[in-house]
Amino acid sequence: MTPEQHNKYLGLAHLGYAALHSLMGLLVGIVMIVMFSTLPSSPRGNDPPPGFFIAIGGFVLVFSIGWSLPSMIAGYALLKKKRWAKIAGLVAGAFAAAQMPIGTAVSVYTFWFLFSPPGRLLYDQPLRSLAPGQAEPIGIDQEKGKEHQYVPPVSPPDWR
Repeated sequence: MTPEQHNKYLGLAHLGYAALHSLMGLLVGIVMIVMFSTLPSSPRGNDPPPGFFIAIGGFVLVFSIGWSLPSMIAGYALLKKKRWAKIAGLVAGAFAAAQMPIGTAVSVYTFWFLFSPPGRLLYDQPLRSLAPGQAEPIGIDQEKGKEHQYVPPVSPPDWR
């Protein structure tokens, strides 16, 4: 596969993982809120208030969606080939690694692609700037289409 195809599949994998993780968090949060808000009171009367359990369910809901937010951002950045997509992908891969098995698989694929030669070829391009009125980036030889080779400066003579 080409680096562009890997990049596309990685972006879709991050978006799919984020959607699945958010959906599961939403379901768990809603189940907790419904289940604990409808608990019957005990005869002793020393029950925790239902608001406590509703707050815990809300926390689970917010935490789960927040945990998948880096994958949503990375998926978008990878699909749009943003300059900062590699950093976003690495952060999202680190967050996803804790969620077994799908998040771990997405994380392994993320690290494998972004640190492999095709991923480096796609995202480790040096930034080039255009001088005023110049049509090609600085550092590109217009006749050959290649970058200029670095030539170290001549060392001074040894005066000893």
